[in-house]
Amino acid sequence: MSKCLRETAIEGVSCRRGKVRDIYDFGDFLLLVSTDRISAFDWVLPTPIPDKGKVLNLLSAFWFRKIGEKNHLVSTNVFEIPLPPSVDRAILDGRVSWVKKTKVIPIECVVRGYLSGSGWVEYQRNGMVCGVKLPPGLRESDHLPEPIFTPATKAETGHDENITFDRMVEIIGGPLAEELRAKSLQVYKLGASYAAERGIIVADTKFEWGMLGEEVLLIDELLTPDSSRFWPADSFQPGKSQPSFDKQFVRDWLTQSGWDKNSPPPPLPEDVVLKTREKYVEAFVRLTGEPFPESAS
Repeated sequence: MSKCLRETAIEGVSCRRGKVRDIYDFGDFLLLVSTDRISAFDWVLPTPIPDKGKVLNLLSAFWFRKIGEKNHLVSTNVFEIPLPPSVDRAILDGRVSWVKKTKVIPIECVVRGYLSGSGWVEYQRNGMVCGVKLPPGLRESDHLPEPIFTPATKAETGHDENITFDRMVEIIGGPLAEELRAKSLQVYKLGASYAAERGIIVADTKFEWGMLGEEVLLIDELLTPDSSRFWPADSFQPGKSQPSFDKQFVRDWLTQSGWDKNSPPPPLPEDVVLKTREKYVEAFVRLTGEPFPESAS
């Protein structure tokens, strides 16, 4: 197992640190570094998950190539990216994406193919999800008749806030909102269809988009266990919550640990770390059809 990478430092380059990634600004380009940090309940946990960053980075790159939608990715090969000579490229291998810098559109473009999470909670209350009316009598985790587009506002801290499509139009304008809805639904359908062939249900996912001049590009990460709800198809049973290929073990353990979710979280036990890593790696292997690389570009 590779060494955990919690953080990075590139001297003399402006860096913004997110919950999971470190983002370095190189002018017209950004260097995205996927660390092994993991967050839950709006906290970054003190215990990293080995190889998690590689899974997110390499799986996103796989999807960017496969889906074919215009996107921001230039390269994931750390040895061809123009970095300062002092940078230890070996520890970054498999974890970095060199991308075009765009003007980020401030909307999370969520597509749901199944009724789960916050969508299920809202449906129980009013029969709708983000203003989209759904048929009566649906159960938790039910497959929706058609995928629905349910945008959210991007939050710097805390949870994103679900909004209606009409509110999205107010924020970014009608033509762009229509374009993002159409593009997001198309990418979801392509990704979900491919994943289904590999035994994975993409229950829902979120996309981010950016503007480069007048061109709309797909940015950030794409169809990963962090940005999507992946369920194993062979154990799918509607009418209840489903096991998933993400940090479910972490959330379950934290909930049962007695942690109050308002103070710094406790360290994770080794078995939870290992089980969580296994799920991330399993998602990568199933979707790409390739063994997980201990060192890759």
